[in-house]
Amino acid sequence: MNNVINVIDREGEKHILEWEPDQSLMESLRDNDLPVMASCGGTASCATCHIFLDRDVVVSLGERSEDELELLVETECYDESSSRLSCQVRHDPSLNGLNVVLAPEE
Repeated sequence: MNNVINVIDREGEKHILEWEPDQSLMESLRDNDLPVMASCGGTASCATCHIFLDRDVVVSLGERSEDELELLVETECYDESSSRLSCQVRHDPSLNGLNVVLAPEE
């Protein structure tokens, strides 16, 4: 079953998207033509899919990998409580209605 996600882009415009079970969050954003470069293709080796999520969601997703955290802290807009790489967020029915904000481009 697809999730519905609410996305705020870098211009402050809201988008309501469907997130398919076989996609990472990054793939859903990219496939819906949002400006997510994802230059590494989802291997957590760049930070071009940086997003902000609600703090409670970040906690529920569990610990960030060492690679993900290292990339995020190097960005200018890193926020410990809300930053994630969208390529590392897997589809889960509990994330239906997720609020996502695209991080500023660096």
